[in-house]
Amino acid sequence: MSTARPVSRLSLLLTLGALTAAAPLSVDMYLPSLPTLTQVFGVDAARAQLTLASFFIGFAGGQSIYGPLADRFGRKRPLMAGLLLFALASVGCALAPTIGVLIALRLVQAIGACAGGVISRAMVRDLFPPAEAANLFSSLMLVMGVAPLLAPLLGGWLLDLFGWASIFWLLAILGGAACIATFALLPETHQPDPSRPFALGSALRVYARLLSDRYFLAYALAGGLSMAGMFAYIAGVPFVLIDIYHVPPQQFGLFFAVNVIALIGAAQFNRLALKRLSQQQVIRRALFVQLLAGLTLFALGSTGTFGLYGIVVPLFVFAGSIGFVTPNSTTMAMAPYGRDAGSASALLGTIQFTLAAIMASTVGALEDHTARPMTIVIASCSIAGVICFAVLRPRSAIV
Repeated sequence: MSTARPVSRLSLLLTLGALTAAAPLSVDMYLPSLPTLTQVFGVDAARAQLTLASFFIGFAGGQSIYGPLADRFGRKRPLMAGLLLFALASVGCALAPTIGVLIALRLVQAIGACAGGVISRAMVRDLFPPAEAANLFSSLMLVMGVAPLLAPLLGGWLLDLFGWASIFWLLAILGGAACIATFALLPETHQPDPSRPFALGSALRVYARLLSDRYFLAYALAGGLSMAGMFAYIAGVPFVLIDIYHVPPQQFGLFFAVNVIALIGAAQFNRLALKRLSQQQVIRRALFVQLLAGLTLFALGSTGTFGLYGIVVPLFVFAGSIGFVTPNSTTMAMAPYGRDAGSASALLGTIQFTLAAIMASTVGALEDHTARPMTIVIASCSIAGVICFAVLRPRSAIV
């Protein structure tokens, strides 16, 4: 437990939710512009999707930096540095003259954005025991869920009125505001530890210990493969809905919002489920539902059966299952690691977004102007998630 100055649960929840929203805003508000980028820069869909893949790669790799920094220097200073980098990179994205420059700057933007996710998780671990932390993560998903719920609608509106670059100008403003809010509102939940060495070798030893722990890997891969399936959906669905099913960009946000509602709604039901079931039991059942949804999506979506409904209904169920898997797998993966909470949070995020980058890139690489690539990748993630959790799941759980 931390000795941080008292802070109300509500203000902590709202502030951490806003910080964690940097990544979903950077992805979801940007989605309606993907088809437009193919025209603006004269590239194909696969090239435009690399602006998503590079973001995922940066988000995955950057997290490994912030974990050791947050464990050594405290939580606030690395968090503020990341938010400042995010704001500056967003300005660069708005001014990008070519698709290549945009792809590179999206990677830098992601390295800044991932500070919010890594350090927010570590702060929750600093302040609360596992059972209470799982409830807070469920509430946090409600707060941060507002971002992907509204972001595609806002992105479509900005795209229509001011062009694609306006999306990044807004992200730059939000990043600067978040940096100021962190300085003014958040407590320091982990005091700097001068006795802790900050060196590559030390960080690698901590990561090696985590990766050799079946307990950590069971929950990290369960959550990571669920999120990878979600990001495969994010990478593929703009082209599936807008190009194949001819959904207008302004209405695309409504379809996207339905799945976000499923995710954040399920996360709130998770709080009720934890009153009757263990976190392990909730994860196991949610992964089974996810498997059924992924296989149904593949069967219906890849063949065009039931048209648009064959896509959106299975995706709704798939997204809902993530709302049960994510808060519980996050909490359980980090539970045994107090002093190394920052590193555990960083590695957890690195695994999640490495898988996300791979799956998002795979959707683009398999592009054949049908929904099949997206459905194949999502179904594969759901199958792999069930297998990994069944094989690696520990015999006992921390409660």
